[in-house]
Amino acid sequence: MDIAFSPLTLPNGTTLPNRIAKAAMEENMADADQTPSQQLLKLYQGWSQGGAGLLLSGNVMVDCHAMTGPGGVALEDDKHLAKFEEWAKVGQTAGNHFWLQINHPGRQIRTELGQPALAPSAVPLDLGNLSKLFAPPQEMTETQIEDVVSRFVTTSKLAERAGFSGVQIHAAHGYLLCQFLSPLSNLRQDQWGGNLENRSRILFEVVKRVRAAVSPKFCVAVKLNSADFQKGGFDEKDASWVVSRLSNMQIDLIELSGGSYESPVMQGEPAKGSTLAREAYFLEFATDIAKVTNVPIMLTGGIRRREVLEQVMKSGVAVAGIATALALQPDLPNALKRGEDPNPQLAAVTWWNKTLAALARMMVIKYQLNRQSEGLKPKLSVWPSWALLLGLWSGNKRAKLYRKQMELRE
Repeated sequence: MDIAFSPLTLPNGTTLPNRIAKAAMEENMADADQTPSQQLLKLYQGWSQGGAGLLLSGNVMVDCHAMTGPGGVALEDDKHLAKFEEWAKVGQTAGNHFWLQINHPGRQIRTELGQPALAPSAVPLDLGNLSKLFAPPQEMTETQIEDVVSRFVTTSKLAERAGFSGVQIHAAHGYLLCQFLSPLSNLRQDQWGGNLENRSRILFEVVKRVRAAVSPKFCVAVKLNSADFQKGGFDEKDASWVVSRLSNMQIDLIELSGGSYESPVMQGEPAKGSTLAREAYFLEFATDIAKVTNVPIMLTGGIRRREVLEQVMKSGVAVAGIATALALQPDLPNALKRGEDPNPQLAAVTWWNKTLAALARMMVIKYQLNRQSEGLKPKLSVWPSWALLLGLWSGNKRAKLYRKQMELRE
C-alpha cells in the first residue's frame, strides 16, 4: 500500500499525489446546455475529498451533435467556459489532478438523439434486436475526419483554459477512435484504413496535434483497448504495437481497458471468488506492456479490495483505476489508506442477454451516482430491472430535451 499512496511523477514533470485514480464513468448529469450541472460538481467534489490522486471525468464530447447519450457534457467552444472552470476547481479541492476524458461516439450514437452517426465505414453495430437503438452509421469523408481531429484539439485547449490539469483521449470501448483501430468496423482502403498503421493514423494525429496545442505541463493521456474481444478484431498484438508508437509521442499515461458495446467486457461482473485475475480484468496484459514502454500504465477494471490493489501495484502498473467501487463509496481511497478494506460491490446481473445485462448494470451504477450527487447513501438492493426502466425513462426525457435544444440551435 506504500506504493499506492506514494507520488508518481509523470513524463511531463507533473506529479500525481498518489497512484489511485477515479476512472471514468458516464454520469449523464449535464444541464440542458450540455454543461456540468451542480449535481456533477457535487459528485466530483466528493471524489476529490475521497482521496484519489487523479480524477478522470466521464465522457466529455468534442461535438455537441455527437453524444454518447442524453444528458452528456460537451465542450466545443468557450460560450459556457465559466461552468467548466467551476467544475475544474471543485474537482481539485484536495490537490489532486483532474483530467477531462474527451471523446466522439462514432457509430455508438443513440437513434433517439436524432443526429447522424459518423463512422470510419458504414458498418452498423451488431446487437441483435437492440441494434435499432443506434443510428445507422455513415462513412466519414476526409473533411469530416479532419473536422473531428480539430475538435479534439479545440476541446483540449479549452480544458486547459478552464483549469483542468489534463485530458484523456478516449480510444477504447468501441467509440470513434476505437472504431478506426478495429478491422471489423474500419473497412476503408484509403490512408485511414487497411493495415494497422493506417487504422491508427487518426489516433496518432489527434495525439500529436493535441500535445502540440497545449502547454508542456498539461497532461495528455490515452485510453486504449487491450483488445475488443471479437473474433478478427483489434487484439493484444495490435494494442502492443499501438502502445509502442504512442511511447514516442510525449504522452503522460496510457490506460488499458477492453471491449465495446458489442462485447461489453469493460462492464465486468463482480468476482465469484477472490482471484486476482477475476478482479483486475486486464492485469496480465498491462503487466507485460508496462515492461516495454516508458509511459506509465493505468489499469482499470474490477479493483476494489486492498489485496488486489497491492498486487496491481507490485505488478509494475503505475496507476490503479477504480470506477464502480467509487460510485458506492467515494472515500474508498482514504479508507484503504487508513488500513480498512470495505470491499464495496454490486451484485451480478445474470441475465441471458449479455448486452441487456451490461446495460442494466450500467444503469444500476448511474442510479448510485444520482443518489451520491443528492447526498444520499447507495442503495445496493435496487433491482437491476427497476434501475434499467428508470434509466431508460430518464434517458428518453433527456433525449427529448436534447432534440429540442438542437432544433433551437439550427
